[in-house]
Amino acid sequence: VQLQAFGGGLVQAGGSLRLSCEASRGTFSRYGMAWLRQAPGKERELVARIRSGGSSAYADFLKGRFTISRDNAKDTVYLQMNSLKPEDTAVYYCAAYSWDWGWEGTTYDYWGQGTLVTVSS
Repeated sequence: VQLQAFGGGLVQAGGSLRLSCEASRGTFSRYGMAWLRQAPGKERELVARIRSGGSSAYADFLKGRFTISRDNAKDTVYLQMNSLKPEDTAVYYCAAYSWDWGWEGTTYDYWGQGTLVTVSS
């Protein structure tokens, strides 16, 4: 599976962005998908996951600001980000997983190249 992420950019605090991640060369629908991010000088962190069946989970720090969704007909996963804050500035990565070992234990089989989101204050 090849993943390609789109949609990053510069946005003012309080604004919104939608990230997209398109999959190719694989059966997208059988994979769970996730968005992770890495801010400068910080470790990568999991933001949101969505199972192949559509159930989703989010990092506690988001407090409902982001929504992950998927369109299996388009082999695409999305991350709608609202009420963006400067601390959301990071490179955002999409990733695919085959086996679900929970929020902390899952490892990712495939990664997209990352897309930079910059939130100005």
